[in-house]
Amino acid sequence: MPQVFEFKLPDLGEGLTEAEIVRWLVEVGDVVAIDQPVVEVETAKAMVEVPCPYGGVVTARFGEEGTELPVGAPLLTVAVGSEGALGPVGLVDAGSGSGSGSGAEAGSVVSAVGSGAGSGGSGSGEAEASGNVLVGYGTGAPVARRRRVRPEAMAVPAAAHVTASAAVSAAVPDAVQGPVAVVSPLVRKLARQHDLDLRQLAGSGPDGLILRADVESAIRALTEGAAAATPTSASVPESVSAVQPSGPSVVQPAASSAVERIPLRGVRGAVADKLARSRREIPDATCWVDADATELMAARSAMNSAGGPAAGPKVSVLALLARICTAALGRFPELNSTVDLEAREIVRLPEVHLGFAAQTERGLVVPVVRDAQARNAESIGAEIARLTEAARTGRLTPAELTGGTFTLNNYGVFGVDGSTPIINHPEAAMLGVGRIVPKPWVHEGELAVRQVVQLSLTFDHRVCDGGTAGGFLRYVADCVEQPAVLLRTL
Repeated sequence: MPQVFEFKLPDLGEGLTEAEIVRWLVEVGDVVAIDQPVVEVETAKAMVEVPCPYGGVVTARFGEEGTELPVGAPLLTVAVGSEGALGPVGLVDAGSGSGSGSGAEAGSVVSAVGSGAGSGGSGSGEAEASGNVLVGYGTGAPVARRRRVRPEAMAVPAAAHVTASAAVSAAVPDAVQGPVAVVSPLVRKLARQHDLDLRQLAGSGPDGLILRADVESAIRALTEGAAAATPTSASVPESVSAVQPSGPSVVQPAASSAVERIPLRGVRGAVADKLARSRREIPDATCWVDADATELMAARSAMNSAGGPAAGPKVSVLALLARICTAALGRFPELNSTVDLEAREIVRLPEVHLGFAAQTERGLVVPVVRDAQARNAESIGAEIARLTEAARTGRLTPAELTGGTFTLNNYGVFGVDGSTPIINHPEAAMLGVGRIVPKPWVHEGELAVRQVVQLSLTFDHRVCDGGTAGGFLRYVADCVEQPAVLLRTL
């Protein structure tokens, strides 16, 4: 006898409490394997494919694409058959006799949040749960090829006007399809479009199953009731029309264009919350300086040309600036810290987890290079390239977007010279880098055209004063102007 397992949105880690459904990877009626990804969701941190810990037939999905669900909300239900009805990888055999059960053969609905069989499960149902715990992203199990259940292999009541997606109701008792006695997502969608509460309808199908005909009948009743309550033009008293103004016709203003409202959720909502909190809590200040980057650019060209093609990937300007930052933080550790408001303490951090701002189609994200203080320029550059590609494809994990201690913001890629960036809370500072452009510059007592860049440092005035911030920025500028200065710390 099959059991219906309810799979709920699991805890995605990193304190995330909700996620938006981006794309369903399965349809109602599909046969899924244990740990097969069933839905792609977007959190405030990253895009995540959520695997289902059960193998069986998908009987219902909860939420359309674009719907935001809290952790613990139902995602879908899966009908898990008896051991004889399952193949070696836990797939329901569409050709077996498991689909011939009637509504009286009701199994229990067992809930699970992210892993394992629920406490209410027993028998074969427990054997079908993977037991894997999802935190942040998939469980890593191989994905089996899914098969769609053939409607002709199911026993569908002849009197019911059931859509093709509801064909799995014969394999699973109708009374246990979820919180509402309805299987078809088309029926749910039709009810939502007309603001119908399915819990108020009495289903005419087996065991009270709500059919499309039941919803259409309720819609007709609402439409007829609304039409009866609306007065016709013939019922308007003549005295009303006589009161109309007799002068020149009054020109009514044209209807204004619709105002667009964009929800602050997902990555955009997370960025908004963090920036607003930073402005509320951090008394920031900014200092800046122009630096001659001609020697830095020459050093980079020499690095990338030395050794020929076998020398490895080219070192980027951002990687060199990141390495300069780690050296500067070693000299000025006050800026690699955070403030504990409750304890009223400044917490200096031993490792430098360097974040860098990356603009993507989904918004601004800040991937983090772990233990940057222990990496050279080549290693930092390789990690920046890997994280940048993951950011562009939306595959960054929550762990790769959190835990930063200092941020490098290269806004020069947007063609601007300077900025006063907002600190990435709860960090204490951010270095901003403008574009590197040819400018007239006094070099060795003579006017010359040099490659000039503006550097800015926004810092938390609680962790240090202007002398420390100025010393940090001056050291960074010295390393940009004379890269040989950096050799002392390598």
